[in-house]
Amino acid sequence: MSAIATTDNAALAPRGMGFDLSPQTFQQAMDFSKMLADSDLVPKDFKGKPGNCMIAMQWGSELGLKPLQALSNIAVVNGRAALWGDAVIALVRGSAVCEYVKETDDGQTATCRAKRKGEAEHVVTFSMEDARQAGLAGKQGPWTQYPKRMRQMRARAFALRDVFPDVLRGMPIAEEVQDTPTERHMGQAEEVAPAAPAKPAAYPQADFDKNVAAWAKAIAAGKKSMADVIATVEAKAPLTDEQKQALAVEAQKLMPQDVEARPATGAPAVDLAALERRLRDAQDLDTLYDAAALLDAIADPAEGTRLTEIFDARVAEMKG
Repeated sequence: MSAIATTDNAALAPRGMGFDLSPQTFQQAMDFSKMLADSDLVPKDFKGKPGNCMIAMQWGSELGLKPLQALSNIAVVNGRAALWGDAVIALVRGSAVCEYVKETDDGQTATCRAKRKGEAEHVVTFSMEDARQAGLAGKQGPWTQYPKRMRQMRARAFALRDVFPDVLRGMPIAEEVQDTPTERHMGQAEEVAPAAPAKPAAYPQADFDKNVAAWAKAIAAGKKSMADVIATVEAKAPLTDEQKQALAVEAQKLMPQDVEARPATGAPAVDLAALERRLRDAQDLDTLYDAAALLDAIADPAEGTRLTEIFDARVAEMKG
């Protein structure tokens, strides 16, 4: 009587006489990734990184590699998952569409001949001259220690990616990615502001006549001082003395009786005694707040504090 093997989320599927560590469910993959990340037998790119382990296993599954094969043959290079050279040729030669891969080297040039069934042979060479043009010859590391092997890996990578892209699923080759310069930060681009248009010699009279009433109203209400309005307007064009005087006259017309105008370059001056009477005599919050609009225009800090305290007391009285 044959035994029937079953699996659940906590088990790995047995196969044949031994067992297969390939996860069968997402939960198994997560648990297995955590176990592998805690192991001392995985490469440093996967040590303590269960997320990397899981992604590498998924890549391996798409390429036909078992989980442990995937972790041994997939590397993280410059932030990208890439296949090491021997895994590349193993996958290609194990494919049903591969007829042959032949590699030679004459001491200066590596040659890779690859043939896919039903297609012509594809030949790729990579010489030391190619390496010099790519800035690889004499480069510290494998290109200095093992130039023949590196030529072979380059010729192989180009040929196999050209002929068997479907077998490799578009995965980059580690040896190529290692030699690709990482993205460099060239510093913040300098932003050149467009030249500011030249200011007119004087503020256009037509624009002044159109806006003066609104400016005067803001001054009379204590929302802005005369100096604030003039500074804002003159950011566009300077006001003439006649325009400043006209603005002061308009503001004076709109001011309450307890406010008198200062010179054209100053803020409205507040009649402190009259303002105090308005605060004390206010019969409702609306009237009180209307009077309080002048508090910010008080030039004397001590008087401003005193009248503000009167205002706060009246607010508390009315709300209480």
